[in-house]
Amino acid sequence: MGLVLIQGAEGLLADRAVAEVIAENSAAQVTNISIEDIEIGFITDALAPSLFGDQRIVVIKEIQDLDSDCGDEIIDYLENQDESVTLVLWHKGGVKGKALVDKIKKAGAQIVSAEAIKKESEKSEFVRSEFKRLGRKITPAAVQALIDSLGSDLRELGGACTQLASDVALQKIIDEDDVTAYQQGRVESTGFDVADAALDGNTAIAIINLRNALATGTDPVLIVSALAASFRTLAKVSGESRSVKSYELAQTLALPPWQIDKARRQLIGWSENAMARAVIAIAGADADIKGAAADPKYALERAIMTVCAAKGSK
Repeated sequence: MGLVLIQGAEGLLADRAVAEVIAENSAAQVTNISIEDIEIGFITDALAPSLFGDQRIVVIKEIQDLDSDCGDEIIDYLENQDESVTLVLWHKGGVKGKALVDKIKKAGAQIVSAEAIKKESEKSEFVRSEFKRLGRKITPAAVQALIDSLGSDLRELGGACTQLASDVALQKIIDEDDVTAYQQGRVESTGFDVADAALDGNTAIAIINLRNALATGTDPVLIVSALAASFRTLAKVSGESRSVKSYELAQTLALPPWQIDKARRQLIGWSENAMARAVIAIAGADADIKGAAADPKYALERAIMTVCAAKGSK
């Protein structure tokens, strides 16, 4: 079926590229291989020919972290590819694993860019393209207001675009007032309301916000993305000295000062081990809502309770 190489560190774009491959081959069986679970022979087994010739998609993310033996398994497969398999590989960029990437390219892979968006012009183009994809129009001032309020996190920006497109009347062009109203809060809870309550360790409010969000149509994927984005921000800010002003860190961390100040407040009570437990729970929820669990909503509630319980632990 093919070979796809996704290059770049932007997780949202990489996830969308994977989703597009799956959508184009909806009848295929999908296997997601986590880098943490890979052992020698695992990749070879996953790519072994099927007795029945079933169409399959095998996704391996963050291949820059593969050890040499596992990388060699991919190289061996490239020399004798299975026509019934689409192999999707994500490399986050940099020199690590470059030799493997070069061999994948030489094997004729379709290249998909997932480069991080950093320039203001690129952020604006991303927001405009999101609304175009959603069939909505937005004013230039509203685009800038959205970027100013949410910073550089593409998942957060993408989630905001989706929510605004859903909230604002179809016949209306989305403007700066709509963005302001979005930021000031709505009746329904969003993924970031859930994330904020979870970061505060407030289990009751987090679960209430979660159920409200689901009841008003918020996609569970967006809730997990909001949780993950919040902890990525926490991780970024936790490594910086509190003596440095937020406006001085804004460019280095690619975050607006208000978001840095918020993360510093939220960091209280979060040890490194507690954050690690929370991130593991969120990763599990991500897998669950993408098909690993019989009841994704229950799995999401369980993960949020685990995150809330982790705060204050050592």
